[in-house]
Amino acid sequence: MEIIKLRHPYKKSQIPSVNVVMALGFFDGVHRGHQKVIKQAKQLAVENNLKLSVMTFNQHPSIVFKKIAVEDMYYLSSIEKKEAIMKDLGVDILYEIEFTSSFASLDPQSFVNHYIVDLNAKIVVAGFDYTYGKKEIASMEHLPKYAKNRFDIVVIEKQTINDAKISSTRIRKAIDSGNIAEANRLLGYTYETTGRVIHGDARGRLLGFPTANINVTKDIRIPTVGVYVVEILVGNERYQGMASIGHNITFEAGRPLTVEVYILNFDQDIYGEKVTVYWLEYLRNEWKFDSIEALVEQLKKDEEDTKLFFRTRNKK
Repeated sequence: MEIIKLRHPYKKSQIPSVNVVMALGFFDGVHRGHQKVIKQAKQLAVENNLKLSVMTFNQHPSIVFKKIAVEDMYYLSSIEKKEAIMKDLGVDILYEIEFTSSFASLDPQSFVNHYIVDLNAKIVVAGFDYTYGKKEIASMEHLPKYAKNRFDIVVIEKQTINDAKISSTRIRKAIDSGNIAEANRLLGYTYETTGRVIHGDARGRLLGFPTANINVTKDIRIPTVGVYVVEILVGNERYQGMASIGHNITFEAGRPLTVEVYILNFDQDIYGEKVTVYWLEYLRNEWKFDSIEALVEQLKKDEEDTKLFFRTRNKK
């Protein structure tokens, strides 16, 4: 897969001289709805002997339009994760457009001319709700007017699970409420976050549950406070574990939020390593315990619940 980063105005020499089917979208999380768009575009590319290109943006448009601050934007997928999924889906060319004020100021006709026609799109595939400007003048319903018969248009209708639309917003709400199983269902894969293992206060080791404290990537959404069943990728190996997201309120109030993973049957020193956590199941909320003994008893129960989850999953 060729990755081409464009900043408006781009140079024509940056664009491969090959005709393509182009899939349009921001694709945060590349969930099942997004996958439907890309898979349909891939099928059309194969049928018409064309390459498949996908256009996405380096940041959410809301940042430029001042609807949300940069520091308050938490994505479902890093650009690296998005690239990996695109490659797996058979994308030939991935255009990553810098969403700048200059790019945002393009009128719909200019967008179509410079970012569809000039990128050699012969067929465009997008979801029914895709927009390329103000919805009132730049919806999929308006696209034929700007296309002027220069490319075909395929609109993917609303994709649903349990009679509700599959959307990045719905997935964010699921993650924020701890319903990680629902988020994974909507994504079509296991939600993941990355980070680097840092030194903590080593209290878990004293309790008999040594944890890897993870400094998570800042702009990626992490699940809500609680205890979870997880897998963690260390090097090239995935291990079973349980994770705690919280403030360690049993020990003192006002502690900063931490992400800690207790890895089952693991005794390696991994400080400084980059790891990936795969979020599988929500177990419980963070609780304040009256004693260290009560906390340890609960951790033992959490460990048993975690092992039960994996035993049950392996039988399916």
